[in-house]
Parts: sequence; structure tokens; C-alpha cells
Amino acid sequence: MAASPLDSSTIDRLDAAIEVDARTPRSDGSTSSRPIWVVVAGGDAYVRSYRGMSGAWYRRATADGELTLMVDGDEVRATAEPVVDDDVNDRVSEAYRDKYGDRSPGSTETMVNDEVRRTTLRLGAA
Repeated sequence: MAASPLDSSTIDRLDAAIEVDARTPRSDGSTSSRPIWVVVAGGDAYVRSYRGMSGAWYRRATADGELTLMVDGDEVRATAEPVVDDDVNDRVSEAYRDKYGDRSPGSTETMVNDEVRRTTLRLGAA
């Protein structure tokens, strides 16, 4: 069953943010923080792991099914649901190109390659 969507205010803030910090718990009880890119496509927010499936924050988020985002100094707890739908992934890739392509063309192309594309997570309300 799909998670509840994030509220429209949070979606708007994520859409406007260039980077947000993803916070995930480590096994020793501490918290890891990593800047990530968020895009909005079809009214939902999505993230991908630049390092593919080896990204530590990604592995923890998929294991727990959630993560905490720091957006404009506010903590936003979110669920993280893997996306396997090719059409959705195509829209998410286009959103990455639209939002980040001019600013960071090389990094953007990494974010839409096949390995990274497999790490797409839809964010929902926690």
C-alpha cells in the first residue's frame, strides 16, 4: 500500500529547495546527515542516491522505510517507498534535468543514469 502523500506546503518547500539534508540513524545510535537533491513530479517528491545502491543514507532509508529531511531548518519525517514504475522514473529523470541540468549538468546526468535511477524513492508522510 502506498504511503500518504506529503502535504502541499512541504511539497512546495521541497520543490523550491536546491539541496536538503537527509538524516538517517546509524547502527551505533548516532545520526548521519547527507545533502541530497529532491525533485517533484506529478505532485509527489522523489529522491535518488547519487552513489547508487551503495549510498549509506539510501541503504538506511530503504531498510527503515523512512528518513528525516532538513528543509529550511525544519525537520520533516518522511516515508521512503522504492519506485519501480518506468513511466514514473522517466518523469522523475525529467524533473532532475529540469531542476538541476543547467546548474550542474554532469551531476544531473549521473542522477538520471540507469544505476542511480534504480534508487528512486517516493517520499510520503510519516
